[in-house]
Amino acid sequence: MDDDAIYAARLELVDFLIEALWNPPTEEFVESLLSGEIRFPTEGIDDDLDAGFERLRAFIDANEGRPIEEVQTELNREYTRIFVGPRPPVTAHESYYREDMDYLGKGKAMVESSYGAAGWKPPESYPEEADYVAVELAFLRRQIERQRTGAEEAFGYERVFLEEHLTRWIDDCAADVVEYADSAFYEAVGHLLSGVVEFEDELAGQMA
Repeated sequence: MDDDAIYAARLELVDFLIEALWNPPTEEFVESLLSGEIRFPTEGIDDDLDAGFERLRAFIDANEGRPIEEVQTELNREYTRIFVGPRPPVTAHESYYREDMDYLGKGKAMVESSYGAAGWKPPESYPEEADYVAVELAFLRRQIERQRTGAEEAFGYERVFLEEHLTRWIDDCAADVVEYADSAFYEAVGHLLSGVVEFEDELAGQMA
């Protein structure tokens, strides 16, 4: 696999997680998911990524031929139960999971400072706080995108952000997503979330 294909795969996977986590899945997202457009690796990568792809395949196979609206309704209900509540079992914010941060207090400001150092602001379309999982993934995506265009400093920004933020809480959050999932889809999301951060951390450490 050449460099361009690797970048495309990295971006595609992060885009998938952002779409799955920033809001309840849209009808367009579910239709794309069940249409056979998802590309799966032909070889194993690591335990979490392999488990995530296996559960995603299982979800797609189990829902083949079902009406898109029914699948979307079920996923929206599950997303709401897991992430929205009332009393959601998963509060997917860095400042919630880290013991050294106050929830939505100084911890959120620390994340915002990291974004600012790299000259990035969260898109206004994201409805959550700066330390929400989908927003942090969007920052990660931006660094991958910049690396693809030759911005070598983006490797450093990614490495620092992973070391200071994502790697310090994402495994616990991802494990909770897997634990409280009803469907193979959100089990896949949890495993892929942990696997992507681990993969990117190893890669950024080699390249920075």
